[in-house]
Amino acid sequence: MNTPRNPFAAHDPYAGQAAVSTSPAPAAFGGAAAATQAPAGAGAWVYDVTEADFQARVLERSLEVPVLLDCWAPWCGPCRSLGPILERLAEAYGGAFELAKINTDQAPNLSAALRIRSIPLVVLFVGGRPVDQFTGALPEGQIRAFLDKHLQPAGDPVEALLAEAAAAPAEDAEAMLAEALQMVPGHPDVTAALADRLLARNAEIADVAALLDGVPEADRGERDAALRKRLALLANRPAGDPKALAARIAANPRDFEARFALGAWQVFESDWKAAFDNLLEVVLRDKAEGKPDRERARKQLIEWFGACPDAEAVSHGRRYLGMYLN
Repeated sequence: MNTPRNPFAAHDPYAGQAAVSTSPAPAAFGGAAAATQAPAGAGAWVYDVTEADFQARVLERSLEVPVLLDCWAPWCGPCRSLGPILERLAEAYGGAFELAKINTDQAPNLSAALRIRSIPLVVLFVGGRPVDQFTGALPEGQIRAFLDKHLQPAGDPVEALLAEAAAAPAEDAEAMLAEALQMVPGHPDVTAALADRLLARNAEIADVAALLDGVPEADRGERDAALRKRLALLANRPAGDPKALAARIAANPRDFEARFALGAWQVFESDWKAAFDNLLEVVLRDKAEGKPDRERARKQLIEWFGACPDAEAVSHGRRYLGMYLN
C-alpha cells in the first residue's frame, strides 16, 4: 500500500476554516502502528487511536474505508454526549465507515496540527485525506446527513450473505443461509437457496417442505413453484428396476415405456440431463402415425424443465427439443 502523504503538510482542505492547520505535521504522525483496543462495548468499527498509530489507523486505513476521527477529552461534557451517538452510528452503518477516537489530552502534536480550538471536533478522512468536519455535539439526524453526503449506503447484510453463500462450500453455505433467515424469517430468496442446498444433499422432504411453507404465499414466486415440483417428484419413488430398464433400452432403443420409466428414476436421483436425453430420444425416434409418444415426451420434458435446478441441463434439453420437433 502506498503511504498517503500527510494531508496537513500539503494544503488546507478546509480553506477559510480555522479547524485544520496548513503547518507541517509532527514526525510522530509517521510512527509505526501500535495495536489498540476498541472501547468497552464498541464493535469492530470503533477503536481508539494515538499519535503513534494515527498514520496507519486513520490515514492509511482511509484508503480502504472512510474513517471518522472523533477528537475528544474526558473533561468535555459535549464529547461525552456525542461519543455514544457516533459509536451507535458506526454500528448502524455496518462498516460503511470506521470511527477512530483520539483523546486530545494525550495527543498534543495532533491537536496542534489540527489547530483544535474547541472539542468535540469530528473529521472525516477518505482516500488518505480529510474531506469534511464538524464541531460540537450535533443531533443524530444532522450527523447522518453529514455522513450520507460522503458515504455509500451500507450493503444489505442478507443480500451479502446470499452472494457469499452462492460461492461457498455446501456446509458453509447452509450456515450462511440459515443465519440470513434468522435476520429475515421467510425471506423468499434465502429460503429458496437453502431449500436447494438441502435437496442437493438429500435432506428429508418434509423438512424442505416445512422450510418453503415459512414463506408467505404472497411472496412465493417461480423458484418456489419449481422447488415444490421437485419435492413432488422426489416424494414419489418410481416403480421398476433402473438396471433392468437400462438393459431393455440397450436391447431395444425404441422401448419408449422403458425410457419413460428410466427417465423418472433419473429425475428421482437428480440426474436431470440423463432424464432429458432419454425422453429426447423418444421425441426423435417416434415415427408412429400421430406420434403419441413424442407428444407425451414433449409434455413430460416441459414439466421437468420447470422443476430442474440445473440451468445448463435445461438449456441443453430445450435446445434439442426444439431441433427434434422441427
